[in-house]
Amino acid sequence: MGLIMSCFSEQTSEAAGGNAKRRRHPPPPPGASRRRGSVRLRDDEAAAIQELAQAAAAAIIQQQQQNGGSAMVPPFDRSTSLRYQKKHSGTGGDLPRSMSTRPRLAGEPLVQPQQLVTQDVKADELETNIIVLVHGGGFGAWCWYKSISLLEDSGFKVNAIDLAGSGVNSSDTNAITSLSEYVKPLTTFLESLTEDQKVILVGHDFGGACISHAMEMFPKKVAKAVFVSAAMLTSGCSTLDMFSEQADANGLLHSAQKFVYSNGKDQPPTAISLDKALIKELLFNQSPSKDVSLASVSMRPIPFAPVLEKLSLTDENYGSVRRFYIETTEDNTIPLSSQQKMCELNPPEKVFRLKSSDHSPFFSKPQALHKLLVEIAKMPSLANP
Repeated sequence: MGLIMSCFSEQTSEAAGGNAKRRRHPPPPPGASRRRGSVRLRDDEAAAIQELAQAAAAAIIQQQQQNGGSAMVPPFDRSTSLRYQKKHSGTGGDLPRSMSTRPRLAGEPLVQPQQLVTQDVKADELETNIIVLVHGGGFGAWCWYKSISLLEDSGFKVNAIDLAGSGVNSSDTNAITSLSEYVKPLTTFLESLTEDQKVILVGHDFGGACISHAMEMFPKKVAKAVFVSAAMLTSGCSTLDMFSEQADANGLLHSAQKFVYSNGKDQPPTAISLDKALIKELLFNQSPSKDVSLASVSMRPIPFAPVLEKLSLTDENYGSVRRFYIETTEDNTIPLSSQQKMCELNPPEKVFRLKSSDHSPFFSKPQALHKLLVEIAKMPSLANP
């Protein structure tokens, strides 16, 4: 989602069809009320969003023209087996051995790999054992498959949400006109909880803005909120605002996007898709190739309107929920410096760091991420330390 609005070019634009009809009022998502009041924007809000979108697009066109067109794309990082050819000299040719591969000492117990990350928890010792995983822009519930397995093995009840137009959700990405519509599957789940049930919300990437919206709506149902290399915004800011201030040092953000115009090119973009040739270096530069392959066939376009929407957060609601941030040090989408700036502007209760993790730690560092999520879940309630 960090790719949002870093570049704009007619060469990389996509139309949903040469003769695509304009959508005046998109249909409500499946399961939502037929009343349009919950997701329909007022005329003045719609006009403001359209004006902002057109201004942003114009600014980005100008920036690209000043840069002389598309940025150079760095070559793909070759696999470890090719970058470090084993020498035949017998010394110095092997990759450095990690602590996990050193010979076991005689006095050390034999530990199965799964025991290193599976930490059994007792539900009665936790404020809640329900964890809700919220994916980032373009992702879906599928991206959490490793975390789901690890957390369930540890005794948690896990719910991975497909936001509107994401994963297997059948909503049309191009028809999503507001953040409330985009996060409807999450808010519907929270509404279904009983009065005595609470959850731990975990948001990745653009999912950070989504869980912030949910925290404002349902503060009493959220025990803790965890932002994983995510957009942790202050009130009055949009995800677009955050990424517009972010430097694109290596040109990846500049090159990866393709705007989709389902209402015609004389109207604002409706979605953003990603160049599949660049997602490895941008999102998964430390992740296994099998997970990159999964993402390349599973990612969907990112709805544009929710990215423009400014959050309205209050101290009474959003501010009453305990927040934690997990930094990722090798992130090419939201650089570590940008993550740290967000934490300075909107300080969480505690900041954790995943070393050598790319933007997608659920792929590149699943065990380390799991350990931190369990640690956060085990933190006692402030009311009952």
